[in-house]
Amino acid sequence: MILSPRGMRAATSNLLQLALHGHLADLRPMPAEVIDDGPYRSVHRYRPPEGVVPAGPPVLFVPPPAAPARCYDLRRGCSLAEHVVRAGRRSYLLDCGPVRYGDGDPGIDAWVGDVLPRAIRAVSRDAGGQPVQLVGWSLGGLLSLLAAAGDPGLPIASAAVIAAPVDASAVRLAAPLRPLLGLTRGSEADLLGHLVGGVPGPLAKRACQAARIDKYVLRPYQILAKLDDRDFLAQVEAVDHLTDMMIAYPGRAARQIFRALLQDNALMRGGMEIGGRRIDLGNVRVPVLAIAGRGDVLAPVRSVLPLIRLLGGAPQVRFEVVTGGHLGVLTGRSARSTTWRHLDRWLDEGIVRHGIRPQRFTIPV
Repeated sequence: MILSPRGMRAATSNLLQLALHGHLADLRPMPAEVIDDGPYRSVHRYRPPEGVVPAGPPVLFVPPPAAPARCYDLRRGCSLAEHVVRAGRRSYLLDCGPVRYGDGDPGIDAWVGDVLPRAIRAVSRDAGGQPVQLVGWSLGGLLSLLAAAGDPGLPIASAAVIAAPVDASAVRLAAPLRPLLGLTRGSEADLLGHLVGGVPGPLAKRACQAARIDKYVLRPYQILAKLDDRDFLAQVEAVDHLTDMMIAYPGRAARQIFRALLQDNALMRGGMEIGGRRIDLGNVRVPVLAIAGRGDVLAPVRSVLPLIRLLGGAPQVRFEVVTGGHLGVLTGRSARSTTWRHLDRWLDEGIVRHGIRPQRFTIPV
């Protein structure tokens, strides 16, 4: 690695910053306040910047139950939440957090039939009764679609799902597990669910690293080669911070996910059994934007593409392919010029469909 004089100065500055302060990334979370709280959930409203009056249908970020809600707010300058809030949109975050022992062991039925509907209604109430634009990443996107299909009466304006696989047969990483799950008609799925559900965060972190093993192995060289690239180093630091926060799927939800998605491939076979009834994605009645990443090994393009066919009841289904891996497609450095632009256009169209209604403020007496 041979740096130019300018590169050498930049690398020296970065190393000095690390030595003095211990970090390069600005990991301050976007300011927010809780508007709703209950079992397995809290709903936060992001505060707009000074001088910005948010308007238009509210946006609700839905993370996967097992991932930190900070996935939408990775770091300043590369935070989807920051981007959407600064654009003047009324923005909210659903934070499921780690499951506390006193709360029991929720399954998918709890997320689809209770947690998400309550969060959606809370956001709609807070926004003066407007319908909610959902933005869901990974399993958060699938749960958003299942909630919309399970209760068409929910105040949902649209759904944008990012890296949400529906066809498990197209996920190469799942292939080694599929024969195992079929050996004794589901007992291995239960075993894997017990192993995954409730595992410590460090093990969940190892799973994330395994999903991007090539980048993980080459990472020391990449860091040395880019010591002069402050943005790259800050991104690496922020991703490390996020994976350190990894939590585990609740046990019941994990068992249901493994059995339904890996063994049965249920979403491709007429729907998923949730809470004693079958929910079919064909019952989604709102516009849907689906985004897939070319480099995503957990949700490859072929695993997301069937959404076009499965969402037959939606008035509009738009499918976009962008660069990036599973996390990169959501909040990687290139996402700022790809995924976020698609999402901006989508949310702008929501304003056209539902109008601009400024935030209502109550004057304390």
